[in-house]
Amino acid sequence: MRAFRIDAARVRDAVAATLPPGVEELDDDAVLARFAAGAWTVLPEPGDGVAGQVRELLGDARALELLVDGASVAAWAAALGDAATARALPDALARWRPRLSAERILSAFSQAAAHAQRLVVRGDEPWPGGLDDLGPHAPSALWVRGDPRALAACARSVALVGSRASSGYGELVTSQLAAGLVARRFAIVSGGAYGIDGTAHRAALASGGTTIAVLAGGLDRFYPAGNDELLRRVTETGCVVAEAPSGVPPTRWRFLARNRLIAALSSATVVVEAGRRSGSINTAGHAAALGRPLGAVPGPVTSGGSAGCHRLLREYGAAAIEGAEHVAELVDGPGEEPAAPSALSSDEVRVLDALSARSPRDIHELAVRTGMAPRDVIASLALLELEARAAERPRGWVRTPERL
Repeated sequence: MRAFRIDAARVRDAVAATLPPGVEELDDDAVLARFAAGAWTVLPEPGDGVAGQVRELLGDARALELLVDGASVAAWAAALGDAATARALPDALARWRPRLSAERILSAFSQAAAHAQRLVVRGDEPWPGGLDDLGPHAPSALWVRGDPRALAACARSVALVGSRASSGYGELVTSQLAAGLVARRFAIVSGGAYGIDGTAHRAALASGGTTIAVLAGGLDRFYPAGNDELLRRVTETGCVVAEAPSGVPPTRWRFLARNRLIAALSSATVVVEAGRRSGSINTAGHAAALGRPLGAVPGPVTSGGSAGCHRLLREYGAAAIEGAEHVAELVDGPGEEPAAPSALSSDEVRVLDALSARSPRDIHELAVRTGMAPRDVIASLALLELEARAAERPRGWVRTPERL
């Protein structure tokens, strides 16, 4: 038996070496489907909508079989039964066929195994359902370093993204947001880059949280090289993912395509600091298109590094983010309104004004200071004590310092 003109044993071995935890022994059809899903990470560029439509209509294995067999456009059209997709096929086939090589596809699996990667496909337990919202632009599979089960945390996660050339202000705010979100049981998703991305990952790790990095190139070499140690730390408690197989370098186009995954994986996206042309504006655009909540951190109007955030606030309807509680509201909705402090009576105001935070005063002195009868002073003090505005000491009463 041969599969896609490759010896079936080689196909099964390739798949077995990259199975994620929890996947049981597979039958022949499941092996072919998983191998084909991996092959479709090799053939098109990320986000190829025609490839996605073809896979959705035919399934990964059948679509790969037609490609390997060199089927004519007419044969594809008959199989698809979709005129619009069929019209786009000639150009698409011209893009995919130069990469159609058994050794190229097998190498993606062998290199993945060599670098401890796992292939997660739709239907696997760790598969993040948010990716399905991308429709035909969803990836066929994800290559994962670290624990694929960490992807479950994407169900309650926030993407913190922004400029590579971040300022001290941007890094401070990012650290505070990440720590506050981890405390509220959110995972942190970002792109593993310098600047805001790296700060978000570091702060999440320092806070004991789960963080997921989404890269634009293959996971055989982490990019940027200066964040290699950071990304290795991410794999220890979370994971690093990519739709591109090993050996594929990050390029400008692939960074832009990667941004749609960051937006789709996350429950909300927050741009912390971004210039007018920052790539994080692209991530924000994907989040808005997916209907995900979007936030932006305001900065000084004189700072070009915050111009992109201000644009999001003006043109995209982004929520102004000042703290982690505002981000949590984007996902969970507003919490209960804090109870309004009870209004003080005129007698209580007079007694409170007469109290000192340091020097205890007895009833007689308070009566003199307020011009009130001692019994009315006592009644007002009882109410102020209930509201933690006043406290009795051995030598008299004081105003509670924290309520000053």
